[in-house]
Amino acid sequence: VQLQASGGGLVQAGESLRLSCAASGGTFKTYTMGWFRQTPGKERKFVARINWDGRGIEYDDSVKGRFTISIDNAKNTVYLQMRSLKPEDTAVYYCAGDRHGYGVAEMFEYDFWGQGTLVTVSS
Repeated sequence: VQLQASGGGLVQAGESLRLSCAASGGTFKTYTMGWFRQTPGKERKFVARINWDGRGIEYDDSVKGRFTISIDNAKNTVYLQMRSLKPEDTAVYYCAGDRHGYGVAEMFEYDFWGQGTLVTVSS
């Protein structure tokens, strides 16, 4: 299984950005997909998760109302739409897959990880 994250970049505070995570090399209908983020010197933290059937959506409180996670089963791609970005959203964003469908907010619950994409929000 391979996860390829993309869509990061440099934006100003208040702007939007959409991240994509393309999954390949497996059968994903039982998977839970998650987004995490990490800043230098800190641990990777949960952002959002979704089941492959589009249900079971959860967000960290810090992004509720601003970020939207979605999935396109036909394209095997998970998206993270980020709006009203803040400087504190600056991080490397990682997508992750849990083949058993139970993953929520802990890194150890996920089996596969993408390479990360950098999001920088300037003030």
